[in-house]
Amino acid sequence: MSGAAQGERGGLRRVLGRAFAASAAIGTTIGGGILYTPGKIAALLPNPAWILGIWAFGGLNSLLGATVFAELGAMIPQSGGPYPFARRGLGEYAAFLVGYTQWVLDCAANAALLLLVGEYLLVLLPELPTSAEALAFAALALLTALNWRGVRGGGRIQVATTIAKTLALGAVAVAAFVLPHGHSAGPAAPAAPHGVGWVVPVILAMQGVIFTYDSYYAPIFFGEEVRDPGREIPRAIFRGLAVIIPIYLLLNAAFLVVLPLGRMANESFVGGAAAQALFGAHGDQIIRVIVVVSVLGTSNALILVTARVLLAMGRDGLFARQATRINAGGTPSVALLLSTLVAAGFLASGTFNAVLAVVSLLMAANYLFVYFSMVALRRCEPQTPRPYRAWGYPYTTAAAIVIGVVFVFGVALSDPRHAAIAFALLIASYPLYLGTRRLFRGAGVPV
Repeated sequence: MSGAAQGERGGLRRVLGRAFAASAAIGTTIGGGILYTPGKIAALLPNPAWILGIWAFGGLNSLLGATVFAELGAMIPQSGGPYPFARRGLGEYAAFLVGYTQWVLDCAANAALLLLVGEYLLVLLPELPTSAEALAFAALALLTALNWRGVRGGGRIQVATTIAKTLALGAVAVAAFVLPHGHSAGPAAPAAPHGVGWVVPVILAMQGVIFTYDSYYAPIFFGEEVRDPGREIPRAIFRGLAVIIPIYLLLNAAFLVVLPLGRMANESFVGGAAAQALFGAHGDQIIRVIVVVSVLGTSNALILVTARVLLAMGRDGLFARQATRINAGGTPSVALLLSTLVAAGFLASGTFNAVLAVVSLLMAANYLFVYFSMVALRRCEPQTPRPYRAWGYPYTTAAAIVIGVVFVFGVALSDPRHAAIAFALLIASYPLYLGTRRLFRGAGVPV
């Protein structure tokens, strides 16, 4: 098939193997969050048992959700992540919400992550005659160029950065238990809540933990590019969690070993404080290098993901048909360029934090869209082949839905201002959907 024909059909190349699929799950999930979030959790739940328990709960919740993502990813191995699941299970309007929410959130998140890379590079290399924003733009341009050349190259970057960050974070965790370190005095730990006073801190802590675990399902975005997706997508999701959950638990245990609970609860960058306690003056540099490598891997994954969401929506006439074009290297080139431009726009304007605060509330609801999509498809398409069937259905899925509902309400109640904006956007989304469909309908590409 010619490159032109391939671009016309929006076809992707099935050239990604199991190493990429697993690295997509691990590398997209493990970013800088695990080095920052534990401090917030310790402030909310100043008790080692509660801290480790809430991270273990986050792992259990991810396993419940993984059964759903694994079944749908194997059953509907298409590009675009949750978007094709919602379209097939709940209809086009739900898919519109899921697709655009995912795309905008990931573009804004990419801008935030790359700015962090720029800031850390300036700390590591203060002699650089530039700004953090300029370094962020340079990193975005470099990653985009590398992915533009072909999907194989983007896949190799993902595997390499994932291996590097996993080994580095694992080494930090092990070092906490084998290296001598001074347990310096710190501020007193916050008072632990009592009785029903635990409810709000637990819900707030659960939010932080679930967001830090988010993206373990990243292999579903590459359903048309992973070889043997019926087998490899479920395996990649569960293999990813088999690495992510122990790493998160080990790191939190390591932080508790190295830092007094009061210090941990009052520390915004727990990973940096722990590294200084372990490695002395060089600790800050070591952990910042780890963060830069880790965040670049996550950014690379987001560049891959956002392009494929636009590709899927372009096929169905919910975005411009040009987004379905595939270059000679198997990359959705136009979708990649548009996603990069939007991320660059967020970076230039500095609006990504406000966008993330609002869109994250809508994104929290996307979990429920996925879970309800599977329930609908189990009822409407009982005979459709399912290479993987969710273990414990319907009980495990019902548990995931209950946790998801609590999570959505918890996010909304903890941030009512942005929740009101998100609700207004939700109301406005239907006429926006109708306008988008009129604009692009007739330009959709058959799947």
